[in-house]
Formats: sequence, structure tokens, C-alpha cells
Amino acid sequence: MTMNLFSIFDPSTFYVMNNWFSIFIWLMIIPCSYWLMGNRLEWIYSILIKYIYMEFKPLLLKSKFILLVVLSVFLFILFNNTMGLFPYVFCASSHMSFTLSLGLVSWVSLMLYGWINNYRNLLIHLIPQGTSSMLMPFMVLVETISNIIRPLTLSVRLCANMIAGHLLISLLSSSLMNTNFIMFSPLILGEFALMILEIAVAFIQAYVFSMLFTLYTAELSS
Repeated sequence: MTMNLFSIFDPSTFYVMNNWFSIFIWLMIIPCSYWLMGNRLEWIYSILIKYIYMEFKPLLLKSKFILLVVLSVFLFILFNNTMGLFPYVFCASSHMSFTLSLGLVSWVSLMLYGWINNYRNLLIHLIPQGTSSMLMPFMVLVETISNIIRPLTLSVRLCANMIAGHLLISLLSSSLMNTNFIMFSPLILGEFALMILEIAVAFIQAYVFSMLFTLYTAELSS
């Protein structure tokens, strides 16, 4: 039971061995934006991108060009989260190897950008305004640790939320095989409610990751 439950997160247990290629499934949808006439998918794209752009724009007034990276990260995580809800599609965002790689790349790029362009502001943020001289060494240590663990918090948050929902769906699906007729309808309703919740979580986690990435960038560029 335990091996069957957690085998959904093992790439080697799927029918296709190269399951990491599912990360690039969303590339099949991109050519829709180059069609001569618009469609519903392109209309949804434009509304979603405009909404995210207007939400993040006030946070990056001095470096608006980074919004291109933020929007790309948002769409990349969103499509990986939603594609993982389809049967026999490998959910890459539920693995630490995927989320930690994304978090490390984001954090290292921000650190390089901050040290090269605005290192004074980066050092100023280590000591909050109004800190007494006795607490300055302690605050520098605390802020340094909190800055170092940022990629870990980004990756664990995304990975844990995606794993939790998939585990609940897998538990309910496995219990459907051995349940009686009376409990079948409530389990189906619960499965349907969990699927709706997971769709919302897919959007929320992509939004949270992009929002934190934007806040970290704004802290370095302000």
C-alpha cells in the first residue's frame, strides 16, 4: 500500500521512462499565440498575463524588465502544476529536484544581480532600521541565515503543497476499489472537490512563488 501510494512520485514507475520530458508539454501550447486569428486559449493567456503584470508592476518600479522573468516563471510553474493533474502525466513540481533547482537558480541570479548592481543596498538590508548597536551582530547573523535559506523555503513550499494534494487524491482513488455502494457517491464527491482544490492550489502556488521572487527582487533593487 505504501509503495503503491508513493510510487506516483517516482519517475521510474511510469510507462514512459523519460518522464521528465513532461516538463516541456506546455511548449505545445505556445504556437497558439502565433496564429493569425485569436482563440479562447489566447484570450485566457492575455487576461492571465495582464492580471499578473498589474499585480507585480507596483513592486518593481525601478526594474520593470524583471517582470518578463517573473511572468515566465509563473507560467512555467502553473503549467507544470496543472499538467500533473492529468492521468499518466508526471508532475515535476512535486519533486524537490525540480523545485530546488528552480529555487536555487532564482536565488543565485538575484544574488548576482544584487552584488553586481546594488551591493550597498544588499548590505543595508542585513540590519533593519532602528536596530541598536548591541543587536547588530545578531541581526546580521539572522538576516544572513534567512537569506541563505530562501531557495529552500521556496522549493519546499511548492513541493509540499503539490505532494499533499496528490497524496489525498491517490488515497481516495485507492479506497474506491474496496468501498461499498453507499460510500461510493460521497467518495466521488470528495474526489471531485479535491480536484477543484488542486486546480486552485496549482494557481496559488505559482502565484506565491512568483510573488516571493518579485519581493526578493524588489528588496535588492530598491
